[in-house]
Amino acid sequence: MMRIIAGKARGKKLLTLAGEDTRPTLERIKQSLFSALQFELEGRRVLDLFAGSGQLGLEALSRGAECCWFNDSSKNAMEIVRKNILACGFEKNVKESCMDGITCVKMIERAGFRPNLVFLDPPYHGPLLQQVLDLLPDLLEEGAIVVAETDGEEQFTYEGLSLRKEYRYGSVKLTVMEKRG
Repeated sequence: MMRIIAGKARGKKLLTLAGEDTRPTLERIKQSLFSALQFELEGRRVLDLFAGSGQLGLEALSRGAECCWFNDSSKNAMEIVRKNILACGFEKNVKESCMDGITCVKMIERAGFRPNLVFLDPPYHGPLLQQVLDLLPDLLEEGAIVVAETDGEEQFTYEGLSLRKEYRYGSVKLTVMEKRG
């Protein structure tokens, strides 16, 4: 059972999508990630692009992020995200969309939403991560943080972003990048 680890919604249990269509971030990985980001969350505008259950965006909101845009291409996943948002009481701080990641990034740019914390956890070994990373730098302001969860062997480039740190947890790799001017 997933839950919110810290902050305003601490201890809230989160629903997950049944089956193998989503791959929730493991609790220990989420805890390590948010420990590394703990002093940088206050007031952030978050984009949880491949939201799944929404747990990363919700954790950021619980710890002081200003708002979060949740997106997933699965309608079933977005139903779970909506239920989790309501359970945590964050409905006033969110926007939601249900579309592919590329279309979402383009729409967000047109809408004028400028995230400064982005979570990317797309299906492993597909083209989506690279396609999104190619688009993101133009959308981000200086100091924006981008976190990508991938298979440990997956390779990608991130032009326009600088590597802050890479974390490995068994077969999972978290890559933390930053937009620098």
